[in-house]
Amino acid sequence: MNTDFKTLGQTVRSFEGFDTFPAPATVTRVVLQSDEFTSVCPITSQPDWYEIKIDYRPDKLCLESKSLKLYLQKFRNEGIFGESLSALIADEIFQALEPHEVIVILHQKPRGGISITSTAERKKDGS
Repeated sequence: MNTDFKTLGQTVRSFEGFDTFPAPATVTRVVLQSDEFTSVCPITSQPDWYEIKIDYRPDKLCLESKSLKLYLQKFRNEGIFGESLSALIADEIFQALEPHEVIVILHQKPRGGISITSTAERKKDGS
């Protein structure tokens, strides 16, 4: 068991990297969801509220949820379009975990009567 967690069991208030642990052999899919995710519009600085779903097929590693929570909080004041945000999150999780596949679905709650859903996917070659 990994006891070198950077965040789990520690008082940490900012993202310091993803914590991971060995994926159990029988776990074939992990889904993490939150409806408490925010960033800001890079043009207007108005807040954008999102529901996020991170769905991945682990290879060797699983993602520890506290480090994910801290990671998502770092976007609270960052100006970024939702489409770019879903792609960035998929890329960074893919890089950290090297899963068979990761899918990030970001649903922006309505602003001005319009909601947007963007999906970003990363797959290992041959997966």
